Amino acid sequence: MPADDLYVVFNPRSGKGRGARLVAPVLQALGGNVAHGVTSSAGDEGPLAVEALGRGFRRIVAVGGDGTWSNVGSAIIRSGVDAALGLVPAGTGCDLAKSLGIPAKDVALCARIARDGHSRRIDAGRIEDRYFLNVAGFGFDIAVIEDSWKVRYLGGDALYLYCALRQLHRFPGFPVSLAADGDAPARREMLMLVIANARVFGGGFKIAPEADLADGRLDVVTFANMPLLRRLSIMGRLLRGTHGGAPEVASRRGRRIDLRFDTPPAYETDGEWHRAASADLTVEAVPGALRVLVPQG
Repeated sequence: MPADDLYVVFNPRSGKGRGARLVAPVLQALGGNVAHGVTSSAGDEGPLAVEALGRGFRRIVAVGGDGTWSNVGSAIIRSGVDAALGLVPAGTGCDLAKSLGIPAKDVALCARIARDGHSRRIDAGRIEDRYFLNVAGFGFDIAVIEDSWKVRYLGGDALYLYCALRQLHRFPGFPVSLAADGDAPARREMLMLVIANARVFGGGFKIAPEADLADGRLDVVTFANMPLLRRLSIMGRLLRGTHGGAPEVASRRGRRIDLRFDTPPAYETDGEWHRAASADLTVEAVPGALRVLVPQG
C-alpha cells in the first residue's frame, strides 16, 4: 500500500518526554519524508487529525499513549471518514496497544505495521460527548491518576503501580447506582468501577481478561469497597487477571450502562481526567466505530 496517504501525529509530552525523543526515529523508520504534525498543547491531537483527514490522508499514525490515541481516534470517528488509526507507543501506560498486539518499544515494527496498512475494526465506548477506545473508570482509578500527577521520578507501568499501592489505604470508596441494558438499578458502595472496551488498563492491570474489542459490548467490572488487606489481595489478583473469582468483584457485559452518583463524579477515559456535568451518566458501546492498524494475522 502506498505511504502517501499516511500522516503522523506526535505528542512530544507523552511518556514524560518520550514522545519528543521518538520524532526523528519514527520519521526515519517510516521513510523520512512523511507528512506529520506535532502538538503544542493538550488536546491538539484532534485538530491535527481533522486537518489531515481534510487533506486526504487516510492513515493517521499517533505517537503517544492512550490519551493521544483516544483523541485521534475520536476525531476520526466524529469525521465519519473511513480512515485508520495507527499506534506507536510513547506514553505512560499504552494499554490499548497491549490488547492489539502493538509492540511497546519496537519503532521499526510499529512503522512496518503502519506502512503495511493491515487493519481491523474495533468498537468504541461513549460517555457524555466523549468516545473512548480502552476504558472509562471511576473511583479508585481516578485517585490513582490524580496521585500520578504528583510523582515526578517514575514513568511507564511503574508509575501506575506505585500510585495504586499508595491509594490502597487512602481512597475511601464511593456509592453509585448501576443498571446495565435496562436492568433494575442496584446501589452499592464501591472501591472502583471500570467499563472496559479492551483488556488492560492502568499500565498493565488485566481488568477485563475476556473483553472483545469487536463484540459490540462493554465489560462492566465492579469492585465492592473492602478493607485494606482485602484490597492488597485483590490488587495482586488484578495484576494476574484472576480477580474475577473474588467475592468482591462482579462483571457483566452490556451495550448501555446507566449510572447515578450522589454528585457529578470525576472519571477517566483512556487515562484522561474529566469532571462529569451531571450525577447521572450513560455509557454506551459504539460497535465497529474505528479501524485500527494492526500486525498481520
